[in-house]
Amino acid sequence: MPRVLPSASTTTPRPKTWSERWRRWWRPPRRLTFTREGKYFVGITFGVGVAAINTGNNLLYLLLGMMLSMIVASGILSELSLRDLTVSRQPPGRLHARQPFLMGIALLNTKRRLPSFSIEVEDLLDGKPVDKKCYFLKLPAGRQQATSYRHTLPRRGRYRLTGFILSTKFPFALFRKSRTVELSSEVIVFPALVSAARLGAARTNAVGTEPSGKRARRGEPFGLHAFREGDDPRDIHWPTTARRGRTMVREYEDEAARRVSIFIENALPGGEACTDEGERDALERAVSVAASLALDHLERGFAVRLVARGEVLPTQWLIGREQATVLLTALALLPAALPETPFAIRPDSAADPVLVTPRPSAPAAATGRTRDRRGFTGRVVEA
Repeated sequence: MPRVLPSASTTTPRPKTWSERWRRWWRPPRRLTFTREGKYFVGITFGVGVAAINTGNNLLYLLLGMMLSMIVASGILSELSLRDLTVSRQPPGRLHARQPFLMGIALLNTKRRLPSFSIEVEDLLDGKPVDKKCYFLKLPAGRQQATSYRHTLPRRGRYRLTGFILSTKFPFALFRKSRTVELSSEVIVFPALVSAARLGAARTNAVGTEPSGKRARRGEPFGLHAFREGDDPRDIHWPTTARRGRTMVREYEDEAARRVSIFIENALPGGEACTDEGERDALERAVSVAASLALDHLERGFAVRLVARGEVLPTQWLIGREQATVLLTALALLPAALPETPFAIRPDSAADPVLVTPRPSAPAAATGRTRDRRGFTGRVVEA
């Protein structure tokens, strides 16, 4: 079943309550601004009108009437272009901070006969227009056209798109007529990713890159051995048994040897109320390095767990590259914690612990096996 995207229409629905009717009465349905050419044209029209009244010249009256009719025609034709338009937003599948993306915009003309000309669409982010516009030169009646604008969001998190501004300067570019169309939606921006080469030793020295040699009841296949008392008959490898003429049983690698717990130092002075841009930028770098490490381990078959101050993100182990969206969403919405908030769990022997901590003075990632000032035992990654 195709996904139905939300859309907004320039056709205003009938108000249901007295308060809605009162707000609509006092709120202008359109905004009209002069273009530079429009200011000159209105000024000349005013001058021609004054000259016609003072002189009584019929030619000046005819010229004045023609210029006034152009102003009236501009208002009528621009209104017809803006009517009965339905706009929808088509966000990309994955957005990352500081990475350009294309936001799709679709415009549908629901009029039966009349086309719309020269329509500009501006997307509203938290009530403010983004820095790029989408332009539709001609939209025939009953047709839909789609285009996109290029934009970059500076930081991870949840962003609210509140609506659109539809405007036109058709037909004479004397005025810009526009109106606001409400269409609220949210997009989640994932952390920026760093290259595997920049991770350095944090990636190549991770436990579980090679088979550990520890045997276990379940895990990755490790080898075969002859059937012994106590072995599970379900682990018998029948092709090898038939070939060798004796019962052979599978051995499995210990799953704990392929688990990584990534601890994220998300403490800031004052928590979410911190206003120090340097501290916040350092936290963003730490989250980016943590996301890159976690994705790298998922790609190589590790089970990954994310641990921050006050919470585990998410609560279960993540296995497989199909869990990348779950991981990135959890990191995109990770809030800043107070320094006195403890980590949700402590490092244990069940998984290799890695601590990612901000380093405001150096943006490059550096690693080392040490015990930091917070008592963390394991590998520390400074981002």
